[in-house]
Amino acid sequence: MRQLLKKNVNKIKVMALGGLGEIGKNMTVIEYRDEIIVIDAGLSFPEDEMLGVDIVIPDITYLVKNRDKIKGIFITHGHEDHIGALPYVLKKINVPIYGSKLSIGLIQVKLKEHKMNNVRLNVVDPRQVIKLDNMEVEFIRNNHSIPDACSIAVHTDEGIIYHTGDFKIDLTPISGDVMDMHRICELSEKGVILMLADSTNAERPGSTMSEKTVGVGLDDLFRKAENSRIIVATFASNIHRLQQIMNTAGHFNRKVAISGRSMVNVVSVAKELGYLEIPDDMLIDLNDIGKYQDHELVLITTGSQGEPMSALARMASSDHKKVEIKSGDLVIISAHPIPGNEKSISKVINFLFEKGAEVVYDDADIHVSGHACQEELKLMHRLVRPKFFMPAHGEYRMLKKHSEIAQELGMNEENIFVMQTGDVLELDKNSARVSGRIPTGNILVDGLGVGDVGNIVLRDRKHLSEDGLMIVVVTISKEEGRVLAGPDIISRGFVYVRESEDLMDGAKAIIKQVLKECEDKNIKEWAYLKNNIKENLKEYLYQKTKRNPMILPIIMEV
Repeated sequence: MRQLLKKNVNKIKVMALGGLGEIGKNMTVIEYRDEIIVIDAGLSFPEDEMLGVDIVIPDITYLVKNRDKIKGIFITHGHEDHIGALPYVLKKINVPIYGSKLSIGLIQVKLKEHKMNNVRLNVVDPRQVIKLDNMEVEFIRNNHSIPDACSIAVHTDEGIIYHTGDFKIDLTPISGDVMDMHRICELSEKGVILMLADSTNAERPGSTMSEKTVGVGLDDLFRKAENSRIIVATFASNIHRLQQIMNTAGHFNRKVAISGRSMVNVVSVAKELGYLEIPDDMLIDLNDIGKYQDHELVLITTGSQGEPMSALARMASSDHKKVEIKSGDLVIISAHPIPGNEKSISKVINFLFEKGAEVVYDDADIHVSGHACQEELKLMHRLVRPKFFMPAHGEYRMLKKHSEIAQELGMNEENIFVMQTGDVLELDKNSARVSGRIPTGNILVDGLGVGDVGNIVLRDRKHLSEDGLMIVVVTISKEEGRVLAGPDIISRGFVYVRESEDLMDGAKAIIKQVLKECEDKNIKEWAYLKNNIKENLKEYLYQKTKRNPMILPIIMEV
């Protein structure tokens, strides 16, 4: 019995609270003995049916329950899908944060917006090791579409767990710092028992182009648009892309103005920390663009995904306070659509064309991915040589394809774990198995409300959006149960009352009939009255309109 207990204690548990079977919301938990570390705490953006929801964050019930074991949250890089949930998570579990200089800089801005100033933030350098009682956490430099991206190696007595983070193998990166392949090979020699690896581009053959190729594409576009004002939309956090836009603008003697709150924040932090090199006289205030000729200007803006409230979308719909799109403008959308955003982007592009702008979009010369394609994934597998493998960061089809790539390289299918969010992978140096599940799910953030919008609220919002609302107001006598006033009917999103008098008269007749029957039977319970009104009115309205509005009876007693 004692021997069995010891064996269980030495098992390592690996669990994802997000990032499996989805894009975004990345959060991985590693538990060994009485210690827990968390890798990343990201958000995702709501799906179409999540009406009114702003962002989606992971359910951290398991972490709250085990908060005393948590030694820290370790950040691979500063993208929203890896740091966006931190303010919400830290309000429940205030633990130390470890990350690179840029990641911590971006996190500070985020925490400041949430008025949180008691968080323990720790800047780490590549190859730096954080020593815990039972684990050591090492940061290893890699390449991605943001500087200071790292992979993370977790050293235990049972072996090393290697988490690639988001990565690509870029041998000519903008920053000049290439992935630390030498250290990865050293880890391989020591023995990696499990690798978790980015699967975002697992379906794409070949290798991802270097970020430097975008500079050539931008150069060609700027040269051809010598008399036009140029507006470039990209991800605010793609600092390498921003640097190339700045470089190209400088080459063509153009001033640069920034639009979009997140873009302004990122540029400010990156410039302050030395990750963006911008000549002192290049950046101008957006309010001053009227002082310059079109051929002297470049505007860098958010909105590459067609987000309704983004700067580019507001420009396209003539709703931007400071920038009006005009004929002759060149708009460059330097990003690929995230799955699900195609319709929004298409709408913005159409508006831009209608206003006379030339729009360059979906062009391989002005955007490259920050994620590894199949040949780079194969190289990573060959370098690391893990005993067990868990595809991470991607929709299910991406995880599945990544598992097939591992099998093509000779890995036994039994050693590959295509898991779902909440699955618990239990392993040691000799074995691995899925041993159970922990509570997981989506926590919806709507305004200041965190988690107060659930399935019932979403169902009601969907119902209201599709069929509208009908409110029935009736005043009855408290003593006798007689109708004193009403029924009055208010309709919103169902039919326009003034143009549907016959329907409304019929509805009132139905309600009066129900109330009379209840009065005759001396029934005064509100619940019974309301339910009868709803059921009878619902049947009548569906018969007349083939629609089911939400019906809210309001009964007042006097």
